[in-house]
Amino acid sequence: MKRTLTSLAGNSQKLDGGAMFGNAPKALWERWAQADDRNRIDLACRCLLIEEPERRVLLETGIGAFFEPKLADRYGVQESEHVLLESLAKLGLRHKDIDVVVLSHLHFDHAGGLLSAHQAGKEPELLFPNAHFVVGELAWQRALAPHTRDRASFIPRIQELLLESGRLERVSGERSETLGADYRLHRSEGHTPGLMLTEVSTAEGPLLFAADLIPGTPWVHTAITMGYDRFPERLIEEKQALLSDLHARRGRLFFTHDPKVAVATVSQDSRGRFVPSDPLPHLERLQA
Repeated sequence: MKRTLTSLAGNSQKLDGGAMFGNAPKALWERWAQADDRNRIDLACRCLLIEEPERRVLLETGIGAFFEPKLADRYGVQESEHVLLESLAKLGLRHKDIDVVVLSHLHFDHAGGLLSAHQAGKEPELLFPNAHFVVGELAWQRALAPHTRDRASFIPRIQELLLESGRLERVSGERSETLGADYRLHRSEGHTPGLMLTEVSTAEGPLLFAADLIPGTPWVHTAITMGYDRFPERLIEEKQALLSDLHARRGRLFFTHDPKVAVATVSQDSRGRFVPSDPLPHLERLQA
């Protein structure tokens, strides 16, 4: 099947660098990211548009602009407008033109773009009225009954709206009925239970939407985790296995949170450590 892949910018964020790099000291992580006067680093919320002959598939929606101003400031959302919608418009598309939306999990910085931008005194609405929504079953259950530690990462309204749409598929295996056999789904538990990573076949090898397992180039280093990760040791093991598999298959990673790099190849240095190589700042109508 012929596909065209395009990276799309969503709303950007600034979050605490210490939280993003877990137990790594600032003396290490500031080599990769410069902090502002509030110790926050720049983060993207990047999405991947896959255009097929008969449909358009969108991997994630970013954080969007649904937060009220106070919460938008708390979570470092940098734009008040819904940037993903503007990115689609530059391609001549509207949210109504998307046929499938795939969500790796339901944390607000990955699913918030499902909602319309904040308007005072008005509840946000579910966008993408013609799309089927695909999410992992375990991720769905986690969103319905989060732990105290990560409850603030979810938006209860989204689960309600997705159910009401009648267009929700909750996936348990490696394949989705909605997506079809051309897409392989990987599972990870280290960041949040049921994280679902979508693999897309391209002429140059597999491309994996790495979501929050590997949110950017610094996290390709296997020992680097986030403070937001629920089970860091398990995440490191999952990352090691996934990178080994992708390296053997000459695979690439798609990064949702890296502010400068959208895609990189999985390589190894002279000491056998996994490193990103051949970075691309964006994908623009890549023929896959």
